[in-house]
Amino acid sequence: MAAGPERPVAEAQRQDREQPPPENGFMPLEQTQAPRLLPHVDVSVLPSLGGFGKHQKQLVVLTWIPALFIGFSQFSDYFLLAQPKGTCVQPLVNGSNWTVGSLKLPVTATNGDIGKPVPYSGGMECECKEWKLELQTGLSQNVVTKWNLVCDSAWKVHIAKFSFLVGSIFGYLVMGVVADWFGRQPVLIVSVLFMLVFGLSVAFSFNVTMFSTLRFFEGFCLAGLTLSLYVLRIELCLPGWRFSMTMVASFLMVGGQLVMPGVAALCRDWPVQDDWQVLQIMIICPFILMLPYIWIFPESLRWLLATQHYRCSKAMMLRIARKNQVDMTTEPSGILAELENELHKKPKRTCIIKMTSTRNFWKNIVVLCVNSMMDPEAPVSAMFNADYYTMAGIAVATCLALCPAVAFMGRRGGLLTFMIITALASLLQLGLLNLIGKYSLRHDTVLRDTLNRKFSVAFSIIGMFSSHAVSTLSIFFCAEITPTVIRGGGLGLVLASAGFGMLTAPIMELHNQKGYFLHHMIFAACTLLCIICLLLLPEPRNQPLPESLVDGESYTRQPLLTHRPGEQHLLLTKPGDRDLYSRVHDTPLRLTATGGATAAAATALAAVPTSYAYATGGEVISNSMVVNGVGGSL
Repeated sequence: MAAGPERPVAEAQRQDREQPPPENGFMPLEQTQAPRLLPHVDVSVLPSLGGFGKHQKQLVVLTWIPALFIGFSQFSDYFLLAQPKGTCVQPLVNGSNWTVGSLKLPVTATNGDIGKPVPYSGGMECECKEWKLELQTGLSQNVVTKWNLVCDSAWKVHIAKFSFLVGSIFGYLVMGVVADWFGRQPVLIVSVLFMLVFGLSVAFSFNVTMFSTLRFFEGFCLAGLTLSLYVLRIELCLPGWRFSMTMVASFLMVGGQLVMPGVAALCRDWPVQDDWQVLQIMIICPFILMLPYIWIFPESLRWLLATQHYRCSKAMMLRIARKNQVDMTTEPSGILAELENELHKKPKRTCIIKMTSTRNFWKNIVVLCVNSMMDPEAPVSAMFNADYYTMAGIAVATCLALCPAVAFMGRRGGLLTFMIITALASLLQLGLLNLIGKYSLRHDTVLRDTLNRKFSVAFSIIGMFSSHAVSTLSIFFCAEITPTVIRGGGLGLVLASAGFGMLTAPIMELHNQKGYFLHHMIFAACTLLCIICLLLLPEPRNQPLPESLVDGESYTRQPLLTHRPGEQHLLLTKPGDRDLYSRVHDTPLRLTATGGATAAAATALAAVPTSYAYATGGEVISNSMVVNGVGGSL
């Protein structure tokens, strides 16, 4: 009991002497040390610096601008590697039978006489000396037409697509770890510089091998750029702004996808033969605008505080306060005073491997990784030839649907809803279409095939829409529940998992879509498993971002049903029992992490017999869990 300020000093000292001895061998936290403010960035630090002020808004806008350019690069394959319409001008042997091999688009052939088709038969490879290839995507020439990547060479096109995706996967994994170790800003700058180098080099490739190799490194750098911008944007925002700011960037990326055909059409008007090179240069050159980011884009304050870079944090906080017009000399919360006391500490970095030592957090990451693998292209690409604008329209519809869904149902509810829709669309494709063909319309085969095709297209579009929403929301979900010290690595794992899902499209094309039914069965089974696992995830809406591994571990699932008024949900039902154990309210792991207890206090708490249980705010923590360093709720 603390004496009031109006009491005499002697009376206050007498009251302190009459207090009962401390229970369990240590003093309560309020008598040892005041709560720290620096670990609570969303609650204490940012509000004292002006909240989501002018400085933060300007930086968020700077993260939006590259989103348009990223959209150009991510969808450039649809133009650089588009399959042309082929015509065989001169067959290898006049009058011989031949087949189009793996060239899938409409093909005709001429044998001396213009317009007279050459017959072909299955099971034979292309026998043609000279091809006439025409593109339908706005360009007059691309990589496929330049090096005649048709028939026996068609597999090189899929390898080129494959190399870009594999480069992106490695980029997410490597750059995520680097962002946690060295900071977000170095990853951003290095990615921009090497993106310019490798991206421009792609335009001057002299064979398909060089093109595929450089595309690997271009995808690697693009992944680092995308990841660093995503993390910086999340860490700049307060809880109420995170989702809206992220969705604006998503809309801009989709806008880049929509504008891309117009850019390709402009390149066709250039007086050069290889207009695909002009397109590649036009895609990469806008990244030059990001070179000033070297000087104007600072490091993340949240990362500096989480990794104990307190000297840099102090300079950054003063800069933010000055731009937000906040007077830190009269700041009442004591943030700067506490920061001064921490300047002697050395930086402390954490790797994503530390995630394996947690009890709950790693499970959340595994669930989100599986969710993000729900490839938005796989459910539809193998069923019907979806054109570019159909896929772009579905992406726009997904972004529009996500905004009200998440606002109404939250992150976990929206993710669960779209996952259920994905599972239903996949299962209906497997079951309903077979029932239509087996039990109805047996005699009218034409009508049956027409209905099958229409239902298949409808369910494929629905599945593509919902799976795209699941992938987008899983990535955002991961950024919110991953602690700042390993946010880059955690987000890199989920983004890399999304890349693995995208790999299914070129792999299926490479195998001529064989084994599609097995692929679809695996996809449906994964969706059903994800629906069950999603119930284990926490709800991060309007919650502060976790900063340390302890904060991330404390993000546990909330009950689906709230307690009714008057319902007793505590194990200790007597008020006297709650008062008796009111000072035993934390575990050694949390006491040590928050700086609120000494090592002796933690040792005294861990020495309690294993049969003893602690009642802490409605949760029961077994001492066997305390000894292991993690408190779990029963």
